[in-house]
Amino acid sequence: MIIIKDLCKNYGDNSVLTDVNLSFEAGLVYGVVGPNGAGKTTLFKCIAGIIPYSGEITCMLDNLKNHMGFLATEPYFMSFITGREYLQLLCNARNIHVKNFDDSNIFDLPLDRYATNYSTGMKKKLALMGILLQKNQIFILDEPFNGVDVQSNLLITEIILTLKALHKTLIISSHILSTLTDVCDFFIVLKDGRIDSNVDLEAFKEIEKEMRKTEIGNKIEKLGLR
Repeated sequence: MIIIKDLCKNYGDNSVLTDVNLSFEAGLVYGVVGPNGAGKTTLFKCIAGIIPYSGEITCMLDNLKNHMGFLATEPYFMSFITGREYLQLLCNARNIHVKNFDDSNIFDLPLDRYATNYSTGMKKKLALMGILLQKNQIFILDEPFNGVDVQSNLLITEIILTLKALHKTLIISSHILSTLTDVCDFFIVLKDGRIDSNVDLEAFKEIEKEMRKTEIGNKIEKLGLR
């Protein structure tokens, strides 16, 4: 279990997260939603230990970072490193031995090409493969479906459900709400850096209806489409 108490994050005078209190249990999938700038990515980076913060994040596992796989919205790759070398680097970081990466290449990626020359979707799939091969217990996936083809989205959905069945902890964000409702057990709605709602799937469906009414309203009529 991950427990977050009174988490705050400021950039100068700009408050991005304020008094965030959450808990995440193993074997469940949590969806984090909210408008652009709500603080989703910042929350993920705080949990992953990438950026400093005030407050407390604790976990039953010793040294949370050693058990966590973080998929960034835009994964970073060093210059002149192939996909295969990238996977080897991530496995080395966890002392994981993989005899043949081709056997695990479920996305059919060109592993001997430089990762920086991959398309956006290919980069995301390579980064996802890397954290999966690490055999992590906790996964934070920031927009895992964004920029990825339909076939891979179906595969990623099944990967998430399999990890859930293996009693992993999963925290996911997506602007495509339908992808989250397919896999998530609970939903955390962020608004202006604060938790607006923390509900189960059924309650979120009602919130989603209200979100659609609020966001759409009469905006389509204002376009005057003919």
